[in-house]
Amino acid sequence: MSSSISSNRPGGGIKWHWPSIHPEGRKFVLIAAIVTLCFWLLGWEIAGWLMLGITAWVAAFFRDPVRVTPTASDVVIAPADGLVTQIAEVAPPPEIAGADGIGDAPMLRVSIFMSVFDVHINRTPIAGTLRKIVYIPGKFLNADLDKASEENERQHFVVERGDGVRIGFTQIAGLVARRILPFVSMGQDVSTGQRIGLIRFGSRVDVYLPAGTTPQVLLGQRTLAGETVVARIGTADLLDGIGQ
Repeated sequence: MSSSISSNRPGGGIKWHWPSIHPEGRKFVLIAAIVTLCFWLLGWEIAGWLMLGITAWVAAFFRDPVRVTPTASDVVIAPADGLVTQIAEVAPPPEIAGADGIGDAPMLRVSIFMSVFDVHINRTPIAGTLRKIVYIPGKFLNADLDKASEENERQHFVVERGDGVRIGFTQIAGLVARRILPFVSMGQDVSTGQRIGLIRFGSRVDVYLPAGTTPQVLLGQRTLAGETVVARIGTADLLDGIGQ
C-alpha cells in the first residue's frame, strides 16, 4: 500500500474511505459468504441471516485501515488497537533479554488488549532493524491475565534504531486466538507503524519501554495501531487523566 505525507499544517482536507480487507482475511470472508449463499439456496432463512451477520463480522475483523503515523524520532507508536489494561514494571521476557536483546534490567511494560471488535493488524512501534523474532508455543489463557505474557502462545520482536536504542514488543494469543502470523523476517528494516503481523482472532500486545522513558498513555485509554503515541524516548514526565 502506497504511503503519503501528512501534516497538521492548515489547509487541505481528506475524505473518509471504507477500510480494505487484509489479504489474509479474504479467504475467510469468501468461505463465510459461500456458506451463507448455500443456506439461502436451501431455504434455511434463519441460518442464512445468522451467517450473513457472521460474514460481515469476519470482514470487519480483518479490516486494514490506513493509519497516519507520526514520524518524530523520539516517539514510540502503539503496535495494536485496543485498551491499555496494564502499565507495570517487569523483568523483560527471557527470550529477548540479555545483551543481544533489550537487556536484563526491569522496565515498563504497556499492555494493550484487543477485543474481537478491534482491528487486529499489528504494527512496529519504532523504525529500525528487526534484531530478534522469537515464536513461543503455549497455552490460550485469557489474554487479559498477567500470566498470559509468560504462558500463552506468543511472538517476541526486538527492533533496534540507528542510534542503538532497542524496543521489544510481544504478540500474545488468547482464549479465541489460535494463530499468530508474521509479515516480516529477522534482519529486515522496518519503518515506524509498518504492518508486522496479526493475531488471528486475538488478543494482546505488550510493549517494553527503554530506561528513562515514561508512557504517554493512561490506563483505560484506547489506542490506534500506527497512530497513538505510547511513549517518547527519553521523556520522564508522568501523566494523569480523568475518565468521563
